[in-house]
Amino acid sequence: MTQQRVESTRRALLPAVTVVEITDPTAADEGIEVLTRDLVQLETKPLRARQLILRLEDSLVLFQSTNLRIRTRTTLHNGLLAYVVFGPRAKGTVNGLPIRPTLMLAAESGSQVEFVVKGGYESFSVLFSPAVLASHLIARQREPDLHAPHGIEVLHTNEINARRLFDWGKRLTSTAAHHPEMFNDRKEILVSVQTELLEMLLGALDTTTAPPHTRNRQTRQARNHVVKLAEDYALAHIGDRIYVTDLCLATGVSERTLEYAFQAVMGMSPVAYLTRLRLHRVRRALRMATYGTTTVSAQALSWGFWHFGDFSRAYKDCFGELPSETLRRKPAETSSNPKAI
Repeated sequence: MTQQRVESTRRALLPAVTVVEITDPTAADEGIEVLTRDLVQLETKPLRARQLILRLEDSLVLFQSTNLRIRTRTTLHNGLLAYVVFGPRAKGTVNGLPIRPTLMLAAESGSQVEFVVKGGYESFSVLFSPAVLASHLIARQREPDLHAPHGIEVLHTNEINARRLFDWGKRLTSTAAHHPEMFNDRKEILVSVQTELLEMLLGALDTTTAPPHTRNRQTRQARNHVVKLAEDYALAHIGDRIYVTDLCLATGVSERTLEYAFQAVMGMSPVAYLTRLRLHRVRRALRMATYGTTTVSAQALSWGFWHFGDFSRAYKDCFGELPSETLRRKPAETSSNPKAI
């Protein structure tokens, strides 16, 4: 059986519509089978993120929103391509470049995308295998010569076409959330919607151009790269005391450049961000642990927190509860809330 048939069989066992309410940043990649997403909450407020998933005949669409500033690293799986357009109020960066209404993101399977977005962010994503798009183009008697993305590509497109695709996708997923019976076990509807979706996508793709390589663009990407290197270094030295000088050596930049890069990308200092990143890692370990198999102090120490009083206060400020409360709760109670409807 081919990989495509395996994926089609597996999708057939899943509901057409899934709504995931995300209130815990460490559960952000639960409820969707084709993405791995590592999320860090950058504001100390209750998180209210949402994703609406609609599984069509041979593709999947995803509508996402958040009420807070967050950082995500998202990796695409299962041999799929992904195309993303953004809502009119979406603000933030993708791989260091500013999100705009004319921006379209294209990604191939295995690529990792880094988003830093503000509250009010919305996006609509289309995911499918290359064979699905090729088949659609052949059916239109059009040569399957559309450029498929290599890695991550940030494209400019016509704002009218991008907005049309986003608005159509938002209406589609909203309708699916409120009326799942229209899509569950309705193959003819799923095929029809997928055909219209591909037409809308092609309309936006036909007007895409590569953005110019300006000095400002290069500077933004360089800052994002510095932040990524520092974050990777911190995650590779989880139990160590990490100082700013260590990060400077790891990234090859001065302390001033490092500070400026973090402020520009994350909106906070390197120390503040990496502390928050490690708090998220502790929370993930606590909520996944079976009670009695670990302790709060063991997890705190493993992620480089040596002063338990300061750690507990920082943890509560970030997540609204003490780490001991997270550990006592069953894993399912701290998860996101995926609801198949």
